Amino acid sequence: MNPPPSPANPSPTLYRLVVADSADELASRTAQAIATTLDLVLAERDRAQIALAGGETPKAAYRLLGQQHLPWERVDVLLGDERWVPADDPSSNARMLRETLLAGEPGSHACLHAVPTTLASPEQGAEAYGETLHQLCRTTPPVLDLVLLGLGDDGHTASLFPGTAAPGVVDRAVTLGEGKGLPRVTLTAPTLSAARQVLFLVSGSGKVEALRRLLDPQESPERTPAKLVRPSSDVWILADRAAAAGVAP
Repeated sequence: MNPPPSPANPSPTLYRLVVADSADELASRTAQAIATTLDLVLAERDRAQIALAGGETPKAAYRLLGQQHLPWERVDVLLGDERWVPADDPSSNARMLRETLLAGEPGSHACLHAVPTTLASPEQGAEAYGETLHQLCRTTPPVLDLVLLGLGDDGHTASLFPGTAAPGVVDRAVTLGEGKGLPRVTLTAPTLSAARQVLFLVSGSGKVEALRRLLDPQESPERTPAKLVRPSSDVWILADRAAAAGVAP
């Protein structure tokens, strides 16, 4: 397989690492960072578009975020990626957001744009989600106000898994990914890199090596696709002590 192409932004990515001493602090810092960004965006524009990560790690942060007193009816919430499963499946990222961020007031007023996993195929789902993204952002590539990403122990982010085709897709906003035996719909590296603000949320001792590789200027994006996310602004990494053990004192 050919290496993924270099992102459009040629300058080195500047990572800013923030280390939390507890799970509660990590969740609080993450929720506050997203809320602050939304507050600034909505002070200038009618609507904000954000893409959020799935998985277990951000659940506590999303519950706290949903309690923030923001004009949620002006916030479009998208997903960085989604497993090709029914909306009520326990592994659905959209379901997780409905059970956390959108479960209570005032976060329930946000507009969730879920990947349409009811369509006939993942290919159709990816195409439809790309159209949704363009309609919301009205730019090419779509420019999201904020993207929150996770980091897999293998160096993947969203559904850009090493050794698969998805990291190398640069001609569309959304593509197909595959990981852990499931087809997925994922935002592409150019879409993630076009975001005005990118945050990584990293937790647990199993992420020590992946985080070290992400921060290593010499690391190959072929081995660590998270390196392909290279916005023009600094990338903030919110990590707990366990995950940051290899890079922070």
